[in-house]
Order: sequence, then structure tokens, then C-alpha cells
Amino acid sequence: MSSSFLSSAIREFQRYRTLGEKAMEQIPDDKLFWQYNPESNSVAIIVKHLTGNMLSRWTDIFNTDGEKEWRKRDEEFVNDISSRNELLALWNKGWDRVFETLNSLTESDLEKTIYIRGEAHSVIEAIHRQLAHYPSHVGQIIYIGKMINDSNWTSLSIPRNHSDNFNRDMFSKGKQ
Repeated sequence: MSSSFLSSAIREFQRYRTLGEKAMEQIPDDKLFWQYNPESNSVAIIVKHLTGNMLSRWTDIFNTDGEKEWRKRDEEFVNDISSRNELLALWNKGWDRVFETLNSLTESDLEKTIYIRGEAHSVIEAIHRQLAHYPSHVGQIIYIGKMINDSNWTSLSIPRNHSDNFNRDMFSKGKQ
């Protein structure tokens, strides 16, 4: 079970990384920094926050708390990113850390205890925690992209009013 859990978790993290990237591809460069209001986050701020979380949570997980002393979480919500390239470099840095750590885990590691803000978690619980956290922010990126692009948005899943065609195509392939 554990080996299949880890493989499944890695696939889910990859799926959400890809969804975020496909969403950001549709957002014009200058709109990556757009905020609905001063209390909302831009795509750039969301990426900065995700990266900070990923680096903190997935660095040296068995020896240090997941909330690293060097992490400055509040600063993650101040935009100081100036370009798409810088944004994508941060995005990749965070995801690379996630996958480097996950790919290094063994089945026996999954039941080990790690800490996040002093709270004990099994590695499986920590993975679940991040599988809830990261997709919520990827969903925000997608929503911002949809607001910005309006009718020019290309759906990342089943386009509205195309469910019947999609299902027909899927079922015509048989069970896979």
C-alpha cells in the first residue's frame, strides 16, 4: 500500500504543478502581478508563498521542523518579483525541492514522524497536508487566470457545455 501511495501522491503533485503551469501560460506577463484588491494575492504572490512553503516543508524533513527558522512567511505576501522568468524560476525551485524529497523516500520512511511547527505528523500525513494546500493555491491561480482572460480562457479540464462529448469520447475508448 505505501509504495502505491507514494507513487500516487507524486502523480497528484505533478498534476497540480502542470495545471498551475498551464494556467500561468495563459496569463499575460503584466497580469501575473494583478491583485483584485489590496487584500488579495496576485499569481506572483501565490507562487512566492508556495515556494517558501515547499522549500521549508521539504528540506531536511527528518532532522528539522518543517517550518524553518530561515523562512520569512510574512514576506512571501509582498510582491518583489519583477518578471515571468523570475516567477517561473521560483516556481521550479519549489517544485524541484518537493520532488527531490518525495523521490528520495522509501516505503519505510512513510510512517516516520516529522514535525511542522512542532506538531508531529507521519510523512504520509505531511504529504496529505501538502496535497490539500498546494492544489488550493493552484486553484486560485486558475481562477485569477479565468478572471483576467474572461472568454479567452482555454479550459484546463472539460470545457463548459462539452461534458457529453467528453464522456462519449472517454467511454468509447473502453476501460483503460
